[in-house]
Amino acid sequence: MNIHYFQHVPFEGLGSIREWAEQRGYSLSVTKFYEGDKIPSVEEIDWLIVMGGPMSVHDEKKYPWLKQEKEFIQEAIEKEKTIIGVCLGAQLIADILGAEVYPNQEKEIGWFPVKFTDYANPFKSLNKLKPDFTVFHWHGDTFDLPKGSKHLAFSEACRNQAYLYNEKVLGLQYHLETTKDSLLQMISHGRDELISGRYIQSENEILVQQDLFLSVNKKVLFALLDEMANPVW
Repeated sequence: MNIHYFQHVPFEGLGSIREWAEQRGYSLSVTKFYEGDKIPSVEEIDWLIVMGGPMSVHDEKKYPWLKQEKEFIQEAIEKEKTIIGVCLGAQLIADILGAEVYPNQEKEIGWFPVKFTDYANPFKSLNKLKPDFTVFHWHGDTFDLPKGSKHLAFSEACRNQAYLYNEKVLGLQYHLETTKDSLLQMISHGRDELISGRYIQSENEILVQQDLFLSVNKKVLFALLDEMANPVW
């Protein structure tokens, strides 16, 4: 299986998704937009993974490559490729599918629980996590659910945390892929956002709690990706 991923900034890469792909013998290729990489032909890939970043889906004037990226994601959806969007990636897919993307009432940064809806039941990896599961968040924007998608998860701070569209496109607002290294990189580049807020943890709180959640998040991520690779729904 050929997996291509879009990376928007140096400090938000694949994280533990890379380990999952390498363990299963899948090939990986990347477009790093911040380095001016070219986008491949959609026919060359089986999966597309769209990672996060601090920019908005509406920042096309500042980041002209966003237009080309959106066109490619649209084509990949039409060609029924498996697509996974993480944070900004989930927002980009929602935008492409006609949903609104806008600032959430509260920024959500740190380890906070999400709850899963009945639409998550076919995912064995998610269904057994009820009533809630603590994941890592770092976002200020949110999105409306794309028309025709299934609402999979929500949190106290943000209603739309995960969705499934057309059984092939998964959007995750949160970061299951986080590793110790990627967490440090996100903090280093976003420390100015760690201000007092109802759903914003301090740097110390984030780092102290990582040992409680990183390994179980990774386990859930691997199981979820395996289900996307071999769907039973």
